[in-house]
Amino acid sequence: MPDRVRWGILSTARIARDKVIPAMLKASNVEVVAIASRRLESAQDAASELRLPRAHGSYEALLEDPEVDAVYVPLPNHLHVDWSIRALEAGKHVLCEKPLGMDADDAERLVAAGEAHPELKLMEGFMYRFHPQWIDMKRLVDESAIGQLQQVHSHFSYFKLDPDNIRNQPEVGGGGLMDIGCYDVSLARYLFGREPLRVVASVDLDPELGVDRLVSALLDFGAGRTATFSCGTQMLRHQRAQAFGSEGLLELEIPFNAPQDGPCRSWHETDEGTFERVYDRVDQYTLQAEAFSRAVLEDEPVPLPIADGVANMRVLDAIKTSSRESGWVAVSS
Repeated sequence: MPDRVRWGILSTARIARDKVIPAMLKASNVEVVAIASRRLESAQDAASELRLPRAHGSYEALLEDPEVDAVYVPLPNHLHVDWSIRALEAGKHVLCEKPLGMDADDAERLVAAGEAHPELKLMEGFMYRFHPQWIDMKRLVDESAIGQLQQVHSHFSYFKLDPDNIRNQPEVGGGGLMDIGCYDVSLARYLFGREPLRVVASVDLDPELGVDRLVSALLDFGAGRTATFSCGTQMLRHQRAQAFGSEGLLELEIPFNAPQDGPCRSWHETDEGTFERVYDRVDQYTLQAEAFSRAVLEDEPVPLPIADGVANMRVLDAIKTSSRESGWVAVSS
C-alpha cells in the first residue's frame, strides 16, 4: 500500500504558490509531483521556485500525467466546476478551492460528476474547518458549553482595489461574497449544524469594478436562531467570529487566516468569568491536505462531503437574490 498521495496542482495561482503548496510539502502523506499553467514558462518558474519535479504547459497535460493521483484546483471561480469535472474524468481525486462553483446549479454539475466516479474522492477546500480552534469551538457548542446556541456573528474584510485582481472581476466570480463571505456562511451552518430557512441581505456594488464590496446579511435558522455577518473588500483588514448562547459566549480572534508566526486565541465567557484558550501554531492547509490524502489512502469518506459545498452555494445564491429583491428570500433545498 502506498503511504503518500501524489498531487498535481492545476494552476500557478498565488494561493497555490504562497500557501497551499508550501503547506502540502510539510504533510506526512503528500507528495507534490507536478504543477501546470497555460504557459510552460510559468509552470517551470513555479516548479523551480517550489522544487517540484515536473512542470506542464497545459492543464490537459497534467491531467494526463500518470504519476498524478490527486489534483488541487485553485483556478478562478468560474473554472472550478469544469476543470474539476475534467480531473475526475481523467481518474484523479479532486480538492477544489472554495467556493465550489458560480452558483448552486453549477456546483450540482460537479456533484453529478462525482457520483459518476464513486471510486474517486471529491472535496471543497474550506481549510479553516481543520484548525484545532474550530474543532474545539464546534465541540464546545455541541456540548452546550454556552447553553443553547442562539446567534452567530462573524466579520471578514480586507482592502483591494486592483482591477486586474480576479477578486475584482465579476465575470469570473469575483466580489466579497464569493471570496470571503462564503466563509461566514459556512461557519454559521457548521456551528448550528443545520441549514438556514431564509436570508435577507444588503449588498453594495463598486460602481466601477462591478463587484460587491460590502455585504451584510441575516440568516434565519428557525426557532429564533440567527446568524449575522458582514464582509468587505474595501475596508480595514479584520476578522472575528462569535457564538452566543443562552449561558455564554465563544469568540475566535483570528478565525480564518490563522497566523503562521504565532498562536491563535479564543475566549469562553460565562457568568463565572472569561477563560482564554491558546492554540499552538499549525498550518491548516497542511492539516487539510493530510485529511484528504488519508481519505484517499484508506478509502474513507472525505471529511467535508461535497453536498456541504452545494448547500453553502444555495445560501450564497439566496443572499444575491435578496440583495436584488430587497427582502427575505427562502433558501432552496
